Order: sequence, then structure tokens, then C-alpha cells
Amino acid sequence: MGFADSLLSTGERITHREKQHWWVFVWGARFSILAIVVAVILLWLSQGLDSTGISGGVQFVVRWVVVAIFVAGLAVLGWTVLTYLNQEYVLTNRRVMQVGGVLNKHSADSSLEKINDAVLTQSIFGRMLNFGDLEVLTASEVGIDKFRMIHSPIEFKKAMLDAKHEYEVDMERQSWPPSPPLKPTGPDPFTGDAGTTVIPTPGAPAAVEAASGAAAPAAPAAPAAPAEPPRSADPDEITKTLASLADLRDRGAITPEEYEAKKADLLGRL
Repeated sequence: MGFADSLLSTGERITHREKQHWWVFVWGARFSILAIVVAVILLWLSQGLDSTGISGGVQFVVRWVVVAIFVAGLAVLGWTVLTYLNQEYVLTNRRVMQVGGVLNKHSADSSLEKINDAVLTQSIFGRMLNFGDLEVLTASEVGIDKFRMIHSPIEFKKAMLDAKHEYEVDMERQSWPPSPPLKPTGPDPFTGDAGTTVIPTPGAPAAVEAASGAAAPAAPAAPAAPAEPPRSADPDEITKTLASLADLRDRGAITPEEYEAKKADLLGRL
């Protein structure tokens, strides 16, 4: 499991991930590659020196210099490889993250609900090799760390905006008001049955008139039929709602008391 996977909260999942373009690795390792090439050339040239006398001493020093340059070049090259492999740009169903670091890990993220747009910059060379710089703009118009030379930046930007739209749709669904409660009514004026249970709708008449148009005679008061118990909620929907509420609590959007009250209400519907 990668470092980004360990940062996921309950109910959060990764929907898209990208790394920096391979050209970043090549450019970062240019000096170490050059050092290795120079070491190989010096080793080849030292083979033509005489192993005795002054030439022998020079050959000995050159070989030790070659070994030092070669080892240092390999060490820098290895560190560059590890840095490249640990740098990652991750998109989840709740936020966008930038993680990196070999020994000391670091991460920067921004919630999808705070993202306004993303500024994409691609040079001609970047369009040819499919990389570019992507800067995420939040509600405060301040971008988080720029996604430098990210691979497939256009696809990442599209995936991020799609994830933001899906996140907003889910939040709207969870904030819809509950359906109106079932309301008992009086006895049916046509059949004489006991009170029936109906769902009130806006604009519905408050009383039922007889077929002839005359007002029906007053009927003796009948005990109101008990309202039907609320329908049990889907456990999966309640689990998703609790996960979203926990995320809002962790970000400070709601207080722990509000979270506990809503949690108790949702668990009561099971």
C-alpha cells in the first residue's frame, strides 16, 4: 500500500492517479548520468598508461577517482529514481492530493468542494510528450502546490472536474428534506370506512365534498388512526451518509454535537 492510500479516510476511494512525466526523471538525473559516463571514459583512458613509474602512480590515482565518481553517480541516480517513484498526484472522490518524499513524507491536498478551477500550462514540447503544469485554484483564488510536469494533465483535469461535479451532486442528495410524514384523516365520506392515511400535497383541498356538491353532514369524531411507522432506511445509504458526515466533522463544517445528533437519528431508522 502506497503512502497516498494510507491517507484515505473512511468511505474515501482513489479514482485517478498520475505521476510526473519520465522527462522529469531524465532531467533530474542528468548530472549523475554524466558522472557515470565520465567515469567510464576515464577508466578506458587509464588502461593505456604504463603501470610502472610515474605513469603507474597516475594510473592508480585515476582509478580511485573513477571509482569515487562512479559510486557517487550511482548513489545520486538511485536517489533520483526513489524521488521520482514516490512523487504522485492522486484524485479521490473527496479531494485532490500531492504526495512525495522518500524518507520524510509530505502531502498537500484540497477538498473538491473548495476547488473552482485548474490552470493548465503546456509548452509545445509538453504537448508533444504529453506533460504540463497544473495549478489548482481554490475558493480563495490561491492555488495549492503546482502539479509540475504531470503526465497526461488534460485527462487529470477532466477527471478532477468530473469528480467535483459528482461530489456536489452527492452532497445535494444528502441535504434533500425528508418526505412529508403520513397524516391520518377522518372517515371516508363515500364508503364509511375508518380514517385513511394519505400524504398531504400542496394545494390539496382541506375537506372532501359530496358528489352532489353539497357539504357532507358532520360525522362523529373518530379516533385518529395511528400514523404508519417510518419506513426502514437502507443500511448502505445510512453508512454512506455517516461517512460523509464524519468527513464534514473532521473538516470543521459541523460540530461533534451536530454529528452525534444526526448519527443517532440515522441509526434509529435501521
